[in-house]
Amino acid sequence: MKMIVAIVQPDKMDDVREELYKADINLMTVSEVLGHGRQKGVTEIYRGAREMGNFLRKIRFEIAVNDNFVEAGIKAIVRGAKTGETGDGKIFVLPLEQSIRIRTEERGSIAIG
Repeated sequence: MKMIVAIVQPDKMDDVREELYKADINLMTVSEVLGHGRQKGVTEIYRGAREMGNFLRKIRFEIAVNDNFVEAGIKAIVRGAKTGETGDGKIFVLPLEQSIRIRTEERGSIAIG
């Protein structure tokens, strides 16, 4: 079991979600988050003065998958999020030690679905 965490541009959320559905990955959590990578925020002019913004709005997907869905999930996220420009995002794959479905108390890969 793995946890896929992907940080993508807000305008790519629907594209990523649709690609995940096509890959038969339907269980996900999506959050609005703030952050920046190499672009280090944005510079804006406010009342004639330059101001550096600290964080940009991003979308965070958290997807628990069984091992046989990891590569399909990564490819789906890349297809949905990639523009080729700086700031497309990042994908992190983390080991998932345990998963428990609260309603039935099922554990492990069965709980993921």
